[in-house]
Amino acid sequence: MDATCRRTPAGLARALALLCLTCALAGCGYSSQELFPEKYLTVATPIFENRTFYRGVEFALAEAVTKQVESRTPYKVVSPGVAQTILEGTITDIQQNQLSRRRPGGLPQEVELTITVDFVWKDLGHGGGVIRDRRGFQAVGRHVPTAGVGEPYEVAQRQAVQRLAEDIVSTMRADW
Repeated sequence: MDATCRRTPAGLARALALLCLTCALAGCGYSSQELFPEKYLTVATPIFENRTFYRGVEFALAEAVTKQVESRTPYKVVSPGVAQTILEGTITDIQQNQLSRRRPGGLPQEVELTITVDFVWKDLGHGGGVIRDRRGFQAVGRHVPTAGVGEPYEVAQRQAVQRLAEDIVSTMRADW
C-alpha cells in the first residue's frame, strides 16, 4: 500500500479492514476448547478426612466442593462405585490467628482462620493415575468476635470453606 492510499479515508478504511481480518484469521488467542478435561463425565467427592480438632469442617467442605463441581464443571457428581474420577482430600491443619485487639482489655478484635488441605483428583479408569495433586492448599476466612459485632467462629469457617471449594474446583481445569 502506498503512502497516498493511507492518507485518504478510503485507504485508511481498507487498511483497518485488512488489520481486522488478519486478527480474526489469527484467532487473537481465543479458543472454544472446554476448560475442563473432556474425557471425563463423572466425579466422586467423598468427605475429606479431618486430622484436626475442629469437627464438622469436613462435612461443610464436602458439600461446598460438590456444589462447585456441579455448578462450574461439566461433570456429574456420583458415588465412588460408578465414578470415572475421584476427588479425595485431607484437612491437615486449621489455625486461628488474632489480627487485632481492642485497646481496653486486649480482647481479640479480628481473627483470621486458615484451613489447610491436601487433595488428589484421580482417574479411576483403565489408565488410572493422578490428574491433579496439591499439598498444603490453603484458604482464609475472617470474623470479628468482639461485642457489638459478635460474629461466631463459623463465619470465618464458612468463608474459608467456600474459598477452598472454589479454588479446588479451579485446579480441575485442563492444562493450557
